[in-house]
Amino acid sequence: MSITLAANSIAEALDGFTVPIVGWEIPTGIALSIAAIIHAVLLFHVFAVCPAAFIWLERKGSARIQDRLGPTRVGGRFGWLQSLADGIKLIQKEDLCPPVADAFLFKTAPYVVCLSSFAAFTFLPFSHGWVAVSADCGLFVMLAVLSLEVFGIIMAGYSSGSKWSLFGGMREAAQMVSYEIPLAICALIPVVAAGSLNLGEIGDMQGGHFGNWFMFHDPFTFVAFFVFFIVATASCKRAPFDLAEAESELVGGFHTEYSGMRWSYFFMGEYASMFAVCGVASILFLGGWHTGILGLDGALEGLRAEGAASAGFSIYGYLANVIGAVVFASKASALVFVQIWVRWTLPRLRIDQVMITCLKYLVPISCFLFLGAVVWPLVLVLTTDESTLWPEPLGARVAVGMASETEVKSAPVPVELPDWSIHEPAAEVSAPDVERESLTVGLNNVEVRQ
Repeated sequence: MSITLAANSIAEALDGFTVPIVGWEIPTGIALSIAAIIHAVLLFHVFAVCPAAFIWLERKGSARIQDRLGPTRVGGRFGWLQSLADGIKLIQKEDLCPPVADAFLFKTAPYVVCLSSFAAFTFLPFSHGWVAVSADCGLFVMLAVLSLEVFGIIMAGYSSGSKWSLFGGMREAAQMVSYEIPLAICALIPVVAAGSLNLGEIGDMQGGHFGNWFMFHDPFTFVAFFVFFIVATASCKRAPFDLAEAESELVGGFHTEYSGMRWSYFFMGEYASMFAVCGVASILFLGGWHTGILGLDGALEGLRAEGAASAGFSIYGYLANVIGAVVFASKASALVFVQIWVRWTLPRLRIDQVMITCLKYLVPISCFLFLGAVVWPLVLVLTTDESTLWPEPLGARVAVGMASETEVKSAPVPVELPDWSIHEPAAEVSAPDVERESLTVGLNNVEVRQ
């Protein structure tokens, strides 16, 4: 597995840079460390801003659905600063721990939930080349990291010393582990079409126009998008699948005994996970950072190529990536809004209905879609002598993009090709033969002098 760090671009700019006043040249190791810290800070801000924005969106959206106004007092007419006010209020609240609880596990569980959601952002590309860690199997590493959230929830339910919290934790463990199966299978369907697990490459394959999005690649990927979105909603504990925190049955579920900031950490992880899975859905099915407009996508690709042609920083390539990041965030946010809309529209299911929906319907449907996605190219080869209905293979798009960037980044350097012609091996000469030959040459020289 090859791993590319996005911090390398900043590290290359800092490597060998001389501090003006001190005159100290930054070494390679320190430059890479500074670049990694910068990217970690940027990802942390994304992780912190997502819950604040989506909490406000859910409060306003639910209010409009229920014919209310929602937040209107803090931050102007629309209550823009309501999430900030909620955070300040939670910081001031007392951090309580039940006497019968396991204090260490009880205090550690919220951090496990937050860290699993935060770590998933390191594999999520926000635009062309804008990813903290670009791994060849980045998709499944990201899904594996997201699945670690269930450990924090089990720890919270087990360590609280409350039967309601324990029931909520066990429900969530059964639900998340069950829904991870169709989630991974549905994620495999566009991977079969793309032939890559690298999220950056999958996003680059869908440029041009919206017809190139994997959602419209074949009938199986079209249906797989909706199944993926349903199981992703269930994996984020969103209604109608929020049985782990059913207020009417379990008081508050696994976080019943939590208060203050530790209580808010669970919801920070939940809203961040919502954006993460919606971002994955937008990359796998909806074109990622591509707009889907025929002329605009071509112009943005030209700006990226022009930026790659320059040896240093280019405002054109940076602007194209900023537009791509805005497009990607808009698509993911629209999917998050659909999750919020569904929560305040549909009633909550029973726990047996949730498990039946997964095991009896979603798992067989996802397996059928995966089988159809595998057989689809074979059917096309037998009927049309082509493996796809698209004008060119998907791998050709990534290969052309990588080749163009490589050509513009470095000037052609003449390379001396090795001589592959076959030569007869020289006869081995032993040491006595060499001495005898040198002696003969010496005697001949003596005769010539005489």
